[in-house]
Amino acid sequence: MHKELIKYALFSTVVLLAPLQFSGSYLLNVLVFVGIHTMLAVALNLLLGYAGQISLGHGAFFGLGAYLSGVLTATYGWNPWLTMLVAALVVGGIAFGIGFPILRLKGHYLAMATLGMGIIVYIVFNEWVELTGGPSGFSGIPSLSIGSFVFDTDLKNYYLVWSFVLGCVLLSVNLANSRIGRACRAIHDAEVAARVVGVNARLLKVQIFALSAMICAIAGSLYAHVMTFIAPPSFGFNISVELLTMVVIGGLGSIYGSFLGALLLTLLPEFLRFMHDYDIVFYGGLLMVMTIFMPGGLVRGIPALFRKLSGLRKGKGAAHA
Repeated sequence: MHKELIKYALFSTVVLLAPLQFSGSYLLNVLVFVGIHTMLAVALNLLLGYAGQISLGHGAFFGLGAYLSGVLTATYGWNPWLTMLVAALVVGGIAFGIGFPILRLKGHYLAMATLGMGIIVYIVFNEWVELTGGPSGFSGIPSLSIGSFVFDTDLKNYYLVWSFVLGCVLLSVNLANSRIGRACRAIHDAEVAARVVGVNARLLKVQIFALSAMICAIAGSLYAHVMTFIAPPSFGFNISVELLTMVVIGGLGSIYGSFLGALLLTLLPEFLRFMHDYDIVFYGGLLMVMTIFMPGGLVRGIPALFRKLSGLRKGKGAAHA
C-alpha cells in the first residue's frame, strides 16, 4: 500500500504541474480530453481488467451521462452539479438493472449484448429529436461554476476535469487493493473457484458494472459542460472500441495503465487527421500488434523492454570483456 501511495503522489504531482508546461497552448485543451478518456478507461478497466467482464457498450453510459446533464440543465434549468449526481445515480441504476440478465452471458456473447445495448441508446439519441436535438446535436449547455467562478477556459477546465480524474484514480486504486478487488481478481481468474470460497460472483459483477457505468456518466457530464454542445456521434460504437483499445494497450488490471492508454490514443488522432474515417483501422491494427508483442500492455511492456535491453547491454559488455 505504501508503494501505491508513492505512485499516486507522483501521478498527482505530474498532473498538477503539467499546465505550467502547456499553459495557453492547444495541447492543454487536448489534455482535458485525456482526463475524460482516463476516467472512461479506468471505469472499463475495473470491469474488464479486474472482474474479467468485457463491454462494448460503455459509450452508451458516457452518452447517457452527457445527455442527462445537458438536457436537465439547458432545458429544465437544473443546477449542473445536481444533474451530475442525478446522472450518475440514474445511469448506475440502469446498469444495475440490466446487469443481472446481461452478465449471465460470457465472452463474445456478453460483448454482443453490451454492443446491442450501446446501439439502442445511440438510436434513441439520434431519433428523439424533440429532447436530444437528434443528429444536429444539443447546444446551450452551461459551463460548470462555483458561485461567480466559471470554468470557461482551458486551464480552468483542465483542473476541473483532472480533479475528478484524481478522485477516480484514488477510488479505483483503493478498490483494487481491497477485499472487493481481490474478489474481482478471483472471479477474473476462476469464477467457479471464487464461488466455491464464498464470493457472490453474480452480485459482485453487477455491482462493478454499475460502478463502472457511474464513472462513465460523471465523465459524460463533465464532457457536456466542458464542450457545452453534444451530438450522438460522440457516443457511438467508435468510442466504445477506442476505450477497449485504451485499456488493452495501457494494461489490463492496471489503473495507471488506463492513463497511459488514454494518453496515447487521445494524442494519436492529432497526428492521424490525414486518415479521416480510417483511424479506426489503425486502432484495430495497433490493438493486434500490442496483443501479440506486448500482451501486458504499456505499463508492463515498457519495463520489460528496458530489462531486456539492459540484459543485452550487459551481455555485450561481458562478451567484450
